[in-house]
Amino acid sequence: MNWLEIKNLQSVSLKDIPRVHVDDLTGEIAGGLRSGKRLVQFFGNEEKDIVTLYVILADDNSSKLFVSSSNFDGNKSYRSITPLVSSAHLFERELYEQFGIKPEGHPWLKPVRKGIPGINSREEKYEFFGMSGQDVHEVGVGPIHAGVIEPGHFRFSCHGEKIYQLEIKLGFQHRGIEELFVRNNARQTYLLKLAESVAGDSVIGHSGAFASAVESLSNLDITRRAKQIRTSALELERIAVHLGDLSALSTDVGYLTGSSVFGALRTKIINTTMALCGNRFGRGLITAGGINFDISTALAGKIISTMDRLNDETTLAAEVLFSSASVLERFEKTGIVSKETAREIGMVGPAARASGLAVDVRSDHPSGGYEFFPVHKLTLNSGDVFARAYIRFIEVQQSIKIIKEQLENFTAGEIKKDVKQLDAEKFAVSLCEGWRGEIAYVLITGKDGKLSRVKIKDPSFHNWFALSLAVRNEGISDFPLCNKSFNLSYSGFDL
Repeated sequence: MNWLEIKNLQSVSLKDIPRVHVDDLTGEIAGGLRSGKRLVQFFGNEEKDIVTLYVILADDNSSKLFVSSSNFDGNKSYRSITPLVSSAHLFERELYEQFGIKPEGHPWLKPVRKGIPGINSREEKYEFFGMSGQDVHEVGVGPIHAGVIEPGHFRFSCHGEKIYQLEIKLGFQHRGIEELFVRNNARQTYLLKLAESVAGDSVIGHSGAFASAVESLSNLDITRRAKQIRTSALELERIAVHLGDLSALSTDVGYLTGSSVFGALRTKIINTTMALCGNRFGRGLITAGGINFDISTALAGKIISTMDRLNDETTLAAEVLFSSASVLERFEKTGIVSKETAREIGMVGPAARASGLAVDVRSDHPSGGYEFFPVHKLTLNSGDVFARAYIRFIEVQQSIKIIKEQLENFTAGEIKKDVKQLDAEKFAVSLCEGWRGEIAYVLITGKDGKLSRVKIKDPSFHNWFALSLAVRNEGISDFPLCNKSFNLSYSGFDL
């Protein structure tokens, strides 16, 4: 058996994870993806001069995860699987950048978070692709942007106004956040703050995924009430950002009524989160073992009433937005990503579902409150800006329903349990459907029961490449609209 079969949030002994030759492992990865599985994680962990490659595949139809590994001791190269499995390209580049293990035959072996001039002179400079020919020109945007936004560089190769190639260079921040988790093992509160800061607009998603992994490693099952509050908070986060994105998309096409109305509705939701925990983004709500703030009967009633009003107000605003000829002229058939492309490059989240790819952790690998109330996967087929906008609207409606289900069937009980010492030499996978898509945490403990490796994957890790494909053959003036229709995270990528 070359794979260990597990479930989401199931911790296993490191000794139980198969060790196979890398050529056999990469062959099985390619075979697994051809049979319908997804590549969830592909990363290295170094101990005593030996780098171990861990791979996680997901079978969404059966809610199963498959884990395997391979050791690199003297061998520092292997045959790349990217020519066969496009979704592996960034994983392999990251492995090479961090450990010097070269995927021979990789078609695009460039730095992932390094190669920035002026940051580290020892790094090899990132070289952009170029185009030549009459009337061909390049447009550079960033890394400094006009607004309170993190750095990232966009290099357009254009012929006239048409984009032929967009190359996206990130990695300007060099935060080293995964290493900070390991170096601050004993400071549980600090670790939760780190998780909240991986992507500041996904506080509940990231902190919940990390806390759930910690609970798995300590064999702790939190109370149903705590699960329901976490789920409600995660759906509030989803609603708030989706409404904010609908506001921003309206702004990008000059539809100022939508910009104002959806922005005001977002404020109601983040204020609801603040009423729950004292912070509009949910900071401080989640802790390992449960949650720090309960929902009283009175507050639950207010949240349900807010959801009812929001449903009516959002439906009215969306009906006007999506029936506006001037809006549809900009949204429809702009920035298309086909279902086949979405599957090939491993897209996740609402952007993938807008292309017809039915992937949703809440349904495929349910945990927490989603165990009690199943979530139906929502998809559209056009894969354009319109679909990525409309999927947000229907997911807002779905999230309202989920929150009401949780709070109308609220269970009495404690909200927090004490976390025991983590089990030694264990491996735990935690998947969570954040508002951008699948958030994946892998936690590994050493012989002392302390964290020895924390591997984080934000959904933006998959979807930045989708943006570069979406704008091919589009006019460069449509890039801001396409970009906002994905709304990806710089900080979630720049770990």
